[in-house]
Amino acid sequence: MNTILTGDRPTGKLHIGHYVGSLRERVKLQNESEYDQMLIMIADTQALTDNYGNVQKVRDNVIEVMLDYLSVGLDPKKTIFFVQSDIRALPELTMYYMNLVTLPRLLRNPTVKSEIKLRGFDDGEKGVPVGFVNYPISQAADITAFKANIVPVGEDQLPMLEQAREIVKSFNNLYKEVLILPNPKLPENEVCKRLPGIDGSAKMSKSLGNCIYLSDTEEELKKKIRQMYTDPTHIKLEDPGHIEGNVVFTYLDAFCTDEHFKTYWSEYKNLDELKNHYKRGGLGDAKIKNFLFEVLNDTLKPIREKRAYYEQRLEEVLQILEEGTKTANQIADKTLKEVKDAIGINYFENSNYLKELINKGEK
Repeated sequence: MNTILTGDRPTGKLHIGHYVGSLRERVKLQNESEYDQMLIMIADTQALTDNYGNVQKVRDNVIEVMLDYLSVGLDPKKTIFFVQSDIRALPELTMYYMNLVTLPRLLRNPTVKSEIKLRGFDDGEKGVPVGFVNYPISQAADITAFKANIVPVGEDQLPMLEQAREIVKSFNNLYKEVLILPNPKLPENEVCKRLPGIDGSAKMSKSLGNCIYLSDTEEELKKKIRQMYTDPTHIKLEDPGHIEGNVVFTYLDAFCTDEHFKTYWSEYKNLDELKNHYKRGGLGDAKIKNFLFEVLNDTLKPIREKRAYYEQRLEEVLQILEEGTKTANQIADKTLKEVKDAIGINYFENSNYLKELINKGEK
């Protein structure tokens, strides 16, 4: 059985980096018959590890993330949506997996190290919350609880998934082959694996304030595109331009098609022709930014419209999430029972336990 599990932290609305990095692929996967089940988790428990002083932020964004899911085309008839904190089996699974991982191994995880630095936990004053360092183990519980063998992720999450795989192998070797080994599924387009921020930063990030959100209005989108980092050496129109590190072209690589040129800029047949002209010189950044606006707005307009529809039906949205969480609990409870059976801590459900004690006493 091919089961897909993925999710997002509810620390803000989702942005176009999420879209090309994962959301677009999720919509495609949910419609493919080779996959039996897809589950999408709103990871509110994980969000609390670095938002413990601002729980309201997490509460508010649970519904915002759910609105983004529905607006991009994820279908509750094909996908199970659930809230992490309401899955009762996850904390217990996490506790059992904690015995399979050392603290030095957790701290060596590249994603954990970079996130600790990003959030200032390494400044010598705050210290690192245990829950934050424990994230890879918690994530392993999330994945294994639902027997997920396919996990769509961004490139920055690969170290986390590798640690989950280590936990699965350790558990199966030590006890019994109960857990399923997860495999990553990365975006096929290389540039989509880590979309940079509009300021040229290596990653689009809510905390850095360099995002284009799926819910941005046309005016907000225009404003952000005008602010985009391009080529600092391309000062005069006739100057040759550079593509590498130029965020505008990176976004075009991620979003534009030949059809966009036919519709919005028929002077060029495709992106290669546009790039060649820019590199020769004689083409201004403003024109390219105007074209990028049309391309991105072409993608975001139907998403905005669908979001507006569901914003008027919040009770229905919450019900979808509640029903999905009930279903997810049933799946995770079954896995937890199998895990406890494999470890041997099923004293009251296993009739053999009393027989074992009697036999030992007779010997």
